[in-house]
Amino acid sequence: MRRSIDDDVVPEAPTDDPAPEVCWAVGISDDYTDAEPRVQLMVEEQGAAGAGLVLHLDAERARRLRLALASALGEIGADRGR
Repeated sequence: MRRSIDDDVVPEAPTDDPAPEVCWAVGISDDYTDAEPRVQLMVEEQGAAGAGLVLHLDAERARRLRLALASALGEIGADRGR
């Protein structure tokens, strides 16, 4: 089983140092030898399909990432989300 959850293209950062646009995608998959479902997080340069990095996160690590993102949002004064 594979299923896409969300994806986006992150525009170039507003700095003097030009950086490429980066895209990310979140999905789930159970295509592993232990057949356990995992959250997949893919990050790659826009236009360079297949050349990015994919994290395969079990539930504990996916929750840690969610908490880290919520904490970072709080640090910049944004709503931490639900």
